[in-house]
Amino acid sequence: MKRLKVLTLGWEFPPIINGGLGVASYGLTKAISKLADVTLILPKSDPSMVLENVELIGLNHVDIEKLKLIEEIDETYETFSQVEYIDSDFSPYKDNLTDLTTEITKKEVTKKFNYLDDIGAFAIDDLYGHDMWEKVHKFARLAVRIAADKEFDVIHAHDWMTFIAGCEIKAKYHKPLVLHVHALETDRTTTDNRGDVYHIEKSAMEYADLVVPVSNYTAQQIVQYYQIPKDKIFAVHNGLEPVQTYKTVKSFPEKMILYLGRLTGQKGPGYFLEVAHRVTQKVDDVRFVMAGTGDRLKNLIETGAYKRLGSKFHFTGFLNREKVHQLYSMADVYVMPSVSEPFGLSALEAAQFGVPCVISNQSGVSEVLHHALKADFWDVDTMANQIIELLQNQEKRDQVIHDTYADLKNITWDNSANELVNKMLAI
Repeated sequence: MKRLKVLTLGWEFPPIINGGLGVASYGLTKAISKLADVTLILPKSDPSMVLENVELIGLNHVDIEKLKLIEEIDETYETFSQVEYIDSDFSPYKDNLTDLTTEITKKEVTKKFNYLDDIGAFAIDDLYGHDMWEKVHKFARLAVRIAADKEFDVIHAHDWMTFIAGCEIKAKYHKPLVLHVHALETDRTTTDNRGDVYHIEKSAMEYADLVVPVSNYTAQQIVQYYQIPKDKIFAVHNGLEPVQTYKTVKSFPEKMILYLGRLTGQKGPGYFLEVAHRVTQKVDDVRFVMAGTGDRLKNLIETGAYKRLGSKFHFTGFLNREKVHQLYSMADVYVMPSVSEPFGLSALEAAQFGVPCVISNQSGVSEVLHHALKADFWDVDTMANQIIELLQNQEKRDQVIHDTYADLKNITWDNSANELVNKMLAI
């Protein structure tokens, strides 16, 4: 049987990552490459990252002058077959780590984009602006040109930032398009949001051949808020990248309860703070750690001071993967109180380190972590009681850890890739 060739469009990838999207893109791409040949196009890549059966193309290492010639030569594109690399600083990220969606939704946009519109309004040689819209559309224009020199059977696009590129490539080369949905605009903002990002997501999903959300929870959101037919949707849960876990002896005697994620409304950091307030009223030897940054940070600090949490509540800011693993190795309980969480890889990572988890029912990871303790995100009293039980009832704690380890055995990127590739072959 002919080996499937997949043209993948990604936005972040190790070692250049800003969150769960990069982790998921890496795990899934690595697993797919065991079953198919992958060409992965990214805004920015690191040449040190090498994967077998994966051609990694970062726009920061592409000869832009040769790409300019693509529209001026015939359909064979023979002069583009040998790409020379130049250094550039095309970066998909803002210089700070504030929430990108906030910038987009608050920006006054004068032009509405359609997935088949001419997006040539931005000069191809002007790659260095900080405008997110500009980067998304330039990525699309460049990706279409790069695709001219590639052999592929299917297009696989990760999240809205690459959806325009995926639709343009499908329209030009008539290959099936698979959209991988790691998060939705209705998650990031509100379910009433019908802004430009929402319309890109909706138009792209309508145009695609297959929509792959990372959970059944997200699949239901797509049907309810985007009106995409159920028969076009196929949920594939995220996997877990095995790591060498360890335990670290804390430098303080108190039990540590950990939150890890962006400090935005979607992730429910305010509910974590409310949970902390309730727990500290009943238990004294605890510390709460909030790792991450975002637009709610100032308000959270002020609220924590008002509630007199003082030395029992700590903010770490943004942390790299090594520091995150150190926190997992010290944590006694992990809490994920997300208001709307398409998946929640951090809960799997914490569980891998033997940390019992308390997670919201409004999350995709709750579908695979069957033995984590669960509550609705607004039910801070139940979450507080669950945390106290895990801290004070050793038998319950040991049982949750043991049963959660059993859950993890079936949560692999290889399983996810097998499901996805089989579905791609059936398109």
